[in-house]
Amino acid sequence: MNCLVYSSSCNLRKALLLTVVLLAGWVPPLSAQDSSGVRAVLVTGASSGIGLRMTEVLASNGFFVYAGARSAADLERLDAMEDVKAVRLDVTDQREIDAAAELIRAEGRGLYGLVNNAGVAVVGPLIEMPEEDMDFQLDVNLLGPFRVTKAFAPLIIESQGRIMTTSSISGILSGGFLGAYSMSKHGVEAYTDALAAEMEVFGVAVSAVEPGNYRSRIVASMRERMEEAGYTPENSRYDRSMFDLFGGPEDRSQYPEPDDVALATLDFLSTPTPRRRYLVVPNQREAEITIRKAIEELVQLNGEHPFSYSRAELVRMLDEALSGGGN
Repeated sequence: MNCLVYSSSCNLRKALLLTVVLLAGWVPPLSAQDSSGVRAVLVTGASSGIGLRMTEVLASNGFFVYAGARSAADLERLDAMEDVKAVRLDVTDQREIDAAAELIRAEGRGLYGLVNNAGVAVVGPLIEMPEEDMDFQLDVNLLGPFRVTKAFAPLIIESQGRIMTTSSISGILSGGFLGAYSMSKHGVEAYTDALAAEMEVFGVAVSAVEPGNYRSRIVASMRERMEEAGYTPENSRYDRSMFDLFGGPEDRSQYPEPDDVALATLDFLSTPTPRRRYLVVPNQREAEITIRKAIEELVQLNGEHPFSYSRAELVRMLDEALSGGGN
């Protein structure tokens, strides 16, 4: 389980068994546990998709999960789950964030883990996108984790706990019509590294998980948002080319359930040696295009300038990074 790339070929039973083995040899600080030894974790955006699966896997593997959601129906459904307490939490609303922090502190369990998972996707050409759509994209995906982490940092520091933010392979890749989403996830990558450096002094581990394509409602939500905004092929310079992005079922049923993403989160919260990044993709192609993009950027940065490195020097740097375990 403690690997850089998770794929749908991972065996769920073996992964959970390995986690149990890891837990057997490692006990978190007492401040990270309640009187029964159960550690508490907050998952934002827990009503569906990746967040819901994270909540289910964590709750069934020894964690008490505070599950953030917005609608009354979602809160009621989450509250019915064992070892889960639903918390009203809109990551763009500071009052709800502060109320959630107050509630969790008052519960007395402490907070060992924070999983910033809430996110949205806004699609459209950058030269046509209304500024309010860009604001919304960054408000949820980038400022959301910033606000929530800031509010819950005292509890996480008290427990010497862990913070994970859901990024995406779009935090490394970028392409036409997905610019706003990629900008937000590239921001999450920078946020993760900066936060990790700042929290290390407190004994708090920080990580990002970069999922590829998994089953979710993200396409349906994107289409609904575009239709509400009155965006059509007829009023775009790009005709139907942008709308071709929505090929396949809106529920993305052509992709697997996000079990591997949830297992990566479980590993991060359970292992004594958490990784900074967990690339989680359903197939070799998505792994390859993501890694190739990172290499392509390296080559571009190393392009002809007075301080370029030779191939041999680059290979030596890669070997040094690999020998360090990639953390």
